[in-house]
Amino acid sequence: MRTHARFIAIAAAVAVTAGCSPKPAVLAAVVKDKVYTVAPDALKVKAGIVSGEITGMKVTERVEEGSGRVTAPAKLTGKLVLKNSSTDQTVRLVGARIVYIDTLGKPIALEDNRTAPTLRVPGQYNSSEQRLDPGQDSSQDIDADFPVEALKAKRLRDIRVELSYIPSAYREETLNFRVSIGGQ
Repeated sequence: MRTHARFIAIAAAVAVTAGCSPKPAVLAAVVKDKVYTVAPDALKVKAGIVSGEITGMKVTERVEEGSGRVTAPAKLTGKLVLKNSSTDQTVRLVGARIVYIDTLGKPIALEDNRTAPTLRVPGQYNSSEQRLDPGQDSSQDIDADFPVEALKAKRLRDIRVELSYIPSAYREETLNFRVSIGGQ
């Protein structure tokens, strides 16, 4: 009986080392962010009664170390702040999109499988309407597809934010109701 028990123990040990041995680990390729600086990284502009500021601009793509294979295409990131500089007009924001302009003044197209970058400017007062009252501002983070063609040296001249808005007169009026309480 002891021999039989010893045989089972040896068979179990052989089964553990032979059938259940760990497979060799597959090394995953190291992926790193490749960051392109945008100079200048912050700009202020004004168009009509709306002024805009973009800060912290940079372009990042994810690249496999060693092979140089791009694992995530280039993205433009930053922060956009829009401000209504009018004292008497409300601005209803209709839409906004980003266009990349080359050195000849022509738009640089995105690759076929990527979408044109549009912006949704958040509204005030938790409203679905995108509006800026006089003196108000609104900010949002930008995370937009960036064309590979624009990464080439001296190819990109401008980053344009095309903003559509409808200004409307903003008036404040006071209604006074003359009243008295209990015959006073």
